[in-house]
Amino acid sequence: MVVQLPNYILERQQEFNQVLEAYINRINAPQRLKDSMLYSLEAGGKRLRPILMMTSCESYGGNAESVLPTAIALEFVHTYSLIHDDLPAMDDDNYRRGKLTNHKKFDEATAILAGDGLLTHSFTIISTDPTLSNEQKVFLIQKLSEASGPEGMVAGQLLDIQAEKSGVELNELEKIHRLKTGQLIIFAIVSGAYIGGATTKQLEALNKFAGYLGLIFQVQDDILDVTGDPDLIGKPVGSDENNFKSTFPKLLGLEGAKKQKQLYVDKAKEALRHANIKNSLLEEFTDYLSDRSY
Repeated sequence: MVVQLPNYILERQQEFNQVLEAYINRINAPQRLKDSMLYSLEAGGKRLRPILMMTSCESYGGNAESVLPTAIALEFVHTYSLIHDDLPAMDDDNYRRGKLTNHKKFDEATAILAGDGLLTHSFTIISTDPTLSNEQKVFLIQKLSEASGPEGMVAGQLLDIQAEKSGVELNELEKIHRLKTGQLIIFAIVSGAYIGGATTKQLEALNKFAGYLGLIFQVQDDILDVTGDPDLIGKPVGSDENNFKSTFPKLLGLEGAKKQKQLYVDKAKEALRHANIKNSLLEEFTDYLSDRSY
């Protein structure tokens, strides 16, 4: 059976969103804090990471529903990072996905605490998932904390800040985004395959594939900041330039960035050939992320 990727993505988004709010409603926290957390969780995200996790699980014969709690935990972590990224001390953004950023909708203190709450509660979700074995819980909590912490996403965020207003080489820019963007994408794909029953060798191939997928996502993000439709991307074009961000188009030029993206696409597909997946959806995602318009 041939699966049309746009329809697949829409179905998975709907499936994910149906269960997401229930996880917030279970939290015994002050209503304003829950409102702030839910505001950013429901701010129109593509749910890319959860869908990649579900797809990866299915690629090894697993059931996508079995990864939903872990996928929700991942989306909590991703959303926390966006709330904190938008703060005045970081990127100082007023809008995300066409809506007021969390600290503009609520206030800075509430936004910080909402991010803190999302991050810490993500590990509660995994540790209390009755469908996971204790061994699986330890594996997933370790991998998520590594991906999101000072050796992963947080490190990338700091390096990204340090690179503002200063030139970086290509290898330095790749390192920033392998950490800042790539680590959560790697976690999504590797953990989904792990729950789906992939072997250690297959997980190693997927780790490499997902690293390139993160770079593809970031290059296209940088390109859209130059050429995209602000109504589609949910923020003014040129925000990276205004914030003195180091980007692929700034380093390589627009055409150079497109060529570099294609190089990552080719390397991603080569890595995927060693992963022995049972369908073509992850390969289709490679092209989808490379060509996306928002």
